[in-house]
Formats: sequence, structure tokens, C-alpha cells
Amino acid sequence: MDMKRIRRHPSPVQDPNPDPESDGFLRNAVSEKRAATTAGGGSPAGLRRLAAVFAIAVLMLLSLLVLLPRAGLSLDRFVGTSVEKEGFRVVFDEEGGPPKSANTSKDKLLGGLLIDEFDESSCLSRYQSAMFRKVSPHIPSPYLLKRLRRYEALHKKCGPGTELYNKIVDRLNSGQYVGSAECNYVVLISYSGLGNRILTLASSFLYALLTDRVLLVDRGGDLADLFCEPFPETSWLLPLDFPVNQFRSFEKESPESYGNMLKNNVFANSGDAGPKAKVPPYIYLHLAHDYGDHDKLFFCDEDQLLLQKIPWLVLRSDNYFVPSLFLMPEYEEELHRLFPQRDTVFHHLGRYLYHPTNSVWGLVKRYYLAYMAKADERVGIQIRVFESEPGPFQHVFDQLLACVRKEKLLPDVTPEEPVDLTAYIRSKAILVTSLNSGYSEKLRNMYWENSATNGEIISVYQPSHEEFQQAEKQMHNKKAWAEMYLLSLTDSLITSAWSTFGYVAQGLAGVKPWILFKPENRTVPDPACRRVMSMEPCFHAPPFYDCKAKRGVDTGALVPYVRHCEDMSWGLKLVDQDEW
Repeated sequence: MDMKRIRRHPSPVQDPNPDPESDGFLRNAVSEKRAATTAGGGSPAGLRRLAAVFAIAVLMLLSLLVLLPRAGLSLDRFVGTSVEKEGFRVVFDEEGGPPKSANTSKDKLLGGLLIDEFDESSCLSRYQSAMFRKVSPHIPSPYLLKRLRRYEALHKKCGPGTELYNKIVDRLNSGQYVGSAECNYVVLISYSGLGNRILTLASSFLYALLTDRVLLVDRGGDLADLFCEPFPETSWLLPLDFPVNQFRSFEKESPESYGNMLKNNVFANSGDAGPKAKVPPYIYLHLAHDYGDHDKLFFCDEDQLLLQKIPWLVLRSDNYFVPSLFLMPEYEEELHRLFPQRDTVFHHLGRYLYHPTNSVWGLVKRYYLAYMAKADERVGIQIRVFESEPGPFQHVFDQLLACVRKEKLLPDVTPEEPVDLTAYIRSKAILVTSLNSGYSEKLRNMYWENSATNGEIISVYQPSHEEFQQAEKQMHNKKAWAEMYLLSLTDSLITSAWSTFGYVAQGLAGVKPWILFKPENRTVPDPACRRVMSMEPCFHAPPFYDCKAKRGVDTGALVPYVRHCEDMSWGLKLVDQDEW
């Protein structure tokens, strides 16, 4: 081991007071042994003097090795710093160079989700993320990996700029009926806040995977600035010259919507529609939170048979609608093969699709290395308050404290100072994300003004506090995406009810967070929080309809693996369960 940080190199002139931690001291001891042997001819007095000097050197070195770990230090601190937990190891070299990871080589491709066909410099996060994240215990199925490779080939064949894409766009531009096409598409309209957009994009990609369609994403104002291209040698961004130029103005009442076409009997609502039935070249699917009963028929097998005939589906949503796909018999077997562990859908698709661009990755990497990496444990806290006033609110802070104390996620505090400083001192970094800085300041002051009862050193950090959501601003969304990603790098996570921001973080992390229930009348709920059933996001606006019986039904009580959410009683989420 290189001990240069604690050595005192000897000068040509012997130091009259040698440092017992230096190499020079040991060399002097050896020289003294030789001199004593020579001068005394191996006399007892010389040997006794040599033994005494050697014993002092050994005892002092042993003391150093014993005391350093007991003081919470390690010799690694002198030559570099390492953080190792559950197979994850990041090493920071002495010169402050980039981290190295023991699990980089074996997990660089995230269990086979990714392929090694990208220029690493164009998207540093794609392959570097393995150095910052623990190896996921959730292994993607071989069938999912096979289908992802098949999708990549399809996207490369039919993506923007290809001969097949240009051909079908020309026919769409001319208004011709396209009929059976070699390439079919889902076009996702950019809509709502960033957390909602991320969840909807994953849902739309899964639907594209199930229906052999190519997913193209409306870039909005910032998609290309937030996420790297996920598919090799092609783009998922909808070209700016896409001929349906009014699609951004589509909404619930648009005549192009599938629901309104059904309501107005534009064509037969049947997969067996005859040759006289008018099938348009594109249809708008309104699946946002305010969608109507006819729009919700999208989740019926019979309607999917008709939609299969239409080459272009333009989709607008702010929901994670995956749970309702799992309730469709048409896709049941395929979904089970893709995701044998049903509560890993967003975890696998999120890590496959979402790689921060270099500018966002810089925000993530610099913050993590500066404030989080060297802690023994990292706790993420995401606070979202659905109030018209800015806050902070005392009842929200009280609820947070009630949660972390009951679940023993953070230590209690005491005004008494610890007496024994020889014990190893653990460190814990708390990452708080919130639009308001008041909660992190209260938490930071609490652990500054008082000692943790278990002796831990608690540090509290908050990257930004934007005060209110500004979804239309590019830097606001960059910071939001960076903070979601930072939360996903923590060891334990506390999130807020109804918040898609927290859903994204927990899914990328692959953890089941403790969720803070939504307060009513500004009082602390009892219980303040609970551990969720699965790491899957909640579908906030699911349909309650039995397609076969054609009547209303509780869709959260049909199968054991689709249940109602902990934070929203009418919402649906996937759980890894086969029996009631």
C-alpha cells in the first residue's frame, strides 16, 4: 500500500527526532541494529538495546493501525477513498480523478438491457451509470432482451429518414388510405410535467412493443436536451416536418379522436369492420386524465383489433397506463413472458430508455461525488405538497419526522454530547428534493443543533429549490431530471403521495419506498407513511369497465397482480403476486 500521505522521507542529515510513522524511523532502527551488532560483537547489551528500539517501532505502528479504524478513519483515506455497500464499490483516486467501480465490467450493460453499440462520449451516462448504482437484484427476462433487440431492428428499418418511413409519410401527406403497411407507428405528443411525461413515454413504448409499432416522440421544447437517443443508429424524435402538423392541438373534443369517432359512428366499432367501413390513415388516442368513456375503450381487445388496421396512432396522455394493459387478455401471455416479475416493468424499461444527456449527467455526477458518494448510507426524501400556498408547512415536516422515526430511517436527536469518540462514526447523507428549501433547512438545523442518539454524523443536502413548478423552462426540467436520478442513487427512499416525480425515482432505483400519505385539513396522517407493495408507479386515472360484460367493474379486484395504490385508492398498480 502506498503510504506516501503519512511518510516523512528522511533527509541526508539524520533527523534528531525521527517520526515514528515514517520509513526513516524504521531504517534508522535497522541501521542501529547493524551498528550495535558490529560494535558489540553481538553482546547482550547491544542486543537488548536493539530489541528495545525494534519493540517501540512495532508497538507504535500497531497503535496506528488500531486507532485509525476506531476513529472512523481508514488507511484508504490517505491513498484514496472507497465506498462499498452490497457489491457496489466506487473508488476516488488521490488526485481527484474519475471514479472506478468493481462492478463496471459485469454490469455496464445492465444485465443485457443495453447493447455495446453506442459511442460512449455521445452519452456518458449510458455506460457510466453502473459506477454509481448498486447492481440491481431484478434480472430482466431473456425474452424481454430478445424483444428489445427485435424492436431495435424494427426501429432501425422504419425510423425517421429510412426509405420505408419516407414512403408511408408521403402517402399520409397525400391523404391516401394506407391499408396494410410494413411499418406502423405510435406518435407520442409531449404533454404535462416531466414526471408524467416520463411515465407516459414508458407506457407508450410498452404498447409499441406489444403491437410491433415504432415509437416516435414529439420532442416538445426539451426532450433532446434531457434524454439520449435510446435506439442505435436511428432516432426516436418525430421529424419536424411530420405532415399531421395540428397534432399538438388535439384534445378531448377533437373529431380525430378515437372516442369521438366511436361516439359519432364514423366507422364500425368492430375488428370485423367490412370493406365499406372507413378506416382513416391516422387516429388520435386521447388517454389523458380527462378522457371519456368512449376513449377508454382503447383498453378493450375488440377495439385493439380495429386499431391494428391503422398505421398511425397519435397518442396524448399524462398517465402510466401500464396496469390496464395487463388486464387485457390480448396481451396477457406476452406480458407474462416479458415480465415474469410483474412489478419490474418500469424498472427495466426506465433503465433501458432514459439516459441523461451529458449536460444533465454532469449535474448528477458532480453533485453525487461532492456530497453523497463518501457517506456510509444515503437516504432520499422527496417532498411534494399540493397546496396553493408556497410553504413550508409545519404539519408536513412533522409528518416527515413521524415517518422516519417510526420506520427508523433516521436517528433521533439529543442535546447531550457523546463522551466516547473512539468508536467508529458512521455517516449518513440525506438528499432532499422539494420546490421549497424550508424542509431541508429544518432537518439540517435539527442535526446541527443536536447530536444523533446513535452517534451518526448526518449531512443534509438539497440541490435546488425552484419554489414552484416551471415545466416550460429548460433548466428547470434539467434540474428536475437530475434530481429524480440522484434520488434513484440512494439506499432508502421516502416519497410523497400522488407524485410522479417520486414514482420515477423509485422505479429507476428498483426499491420500494416509504410513501408519505397526503395530509387532510393540514394535520399529520396516522400512520404518517407506509412501505409500498411494489416499486411500480400508480395509474392515476384507470378505466372501471368490463369489456366483455360491457358494464362497470372494480378493475383493482379482477386479478391478484393489479391492485389499488397505497396513495390513491382509485388508482391501479402492478404487484408481483399470482394469488390472493
